[in-house]
Amino acid sequence: MMAGKRHLLAPGPTPVPEAARLAMARELIHHRGPEFKAVFEEVQKGLQWIFETDAEVLSLTCSGTGAFEAAMINYTRRDSTIVAIGGGKFGERWAEVGSAYGMKVVEVAVPWGESLSPEVLAEVLTATPEASMVTVSASETSTGAWHPVEALGRVVREHSEALFAVDGITAVGVQPIPMDAWKIDVLVSGSQKAFGVPPGLAFVAASERAWDRYADSDHPRYYFDLGRERDAQKRQQTAFTPAISVVLALKEALKLMEEEGHEALFARHQRNALAARAGVEALGLRLFAENPANSVTAALVPDSVSAKAVVRQMRDAYGVTIAGGQGDFADRLIRIGHIGFFDGFDMLVAMSALERALADQGLDVDFGHGVAAAQRVLSA
Repeated sequence: MMAGKRHLLAPGPTPVPEAARLAMARELIHHRGPEFKAVFEEVQKGLQWIFETDAEVLSLTCSGTGAFEAAMINYTRRDSTIVAIGGGKFGERWAEVGSAYGMKVVEVAVPWGESLSPEVLAEVLTATPEASMVTVSASETSTGAWHPVEALGRVVREHSEALFAVDGITAVGVQPIPMDAWKIDVLVSGSQKAFGVPPGLAFVAASERAWDRYADSDHPRYYFDLGRERDAQKRQQTAFTPAISVVLALKEALKLMEEEGHEALFARHQRNALAARAGVEALGLRLFAENPANSVTAALVPDSVSAKAVVRQMRDAYGVTIAGGQGDFADRLIRIGHIGFFDGFDMLVAMSALERALADQGLDVDFGHGVAAAQRVLSA
């Protein structure tokens, strides 16, 4: 490996395009001045475009988990009941946030790697008429699974008065998740995923229906008071000091996304996802998700192989960083990210390094087989 030569193919953080990197290298501006206000106005419009919503998309200086917490404590009450759809680390995180605030949480258990059927959710909501919010992680990053968000949202509206809150952290900008058309009440995302800028910003968009609940919420909050934040951002300001350099980068990243357009953006992510899936399957690995998302490919390694060792070898020997599994699958899964600033050649790099790392673990690898399978998808 050439010293310093690295390829980042984790499901987040993701590579930062040159225009965004250069924006962060410029002289810092003051967040209460007219220049920041002009930049932030462009960012607000770009976020509405990618979220496909007329609602304000609020920018918070925090991680995606901060957006989870803000979404939950601003649009529910202390005595609310939360229906939290599981299926992975991040779906289960919604339940953890609700429990931390003392709310009643009804967890909908979903085996990791599977997606929830709308029929099961309908049964749960029929049995839980008091539900105030239903939560789901659209693209479950820990397993690579995609939940049927549009269908689940219809079930929520048909069987409940609950708000429908969606973790779109590895979904927004990757595959269609139009907030207004699908009547999503709360949609959150984060800067370090499809947006292709460093960690530091999270986004929360809420419907007017959700804002009606805000007035009735009795949770304690200060930094994450979205009403305060909404008032400030209507003036192209933030309630507290934002991650200014990340905002400058985001402006450039959103411009690149808009130039590509929704259709091409989603098609590129799907093509890269199909190539990654074809490559790992050609190498004898099994896809973990029954309904894979286009953001990350999660694959089970053979029983004789340590996933942690594969991830470590790809990184240390070949300069390619992917992610391992989480929870009980920490040493069973590898996860290849293709979210954000990636093209097909990045998938070929990943497959090439994966072939070598598997061979280093003692597997009989037909070199070029995974690369060829990915190449056939990309060349179709």
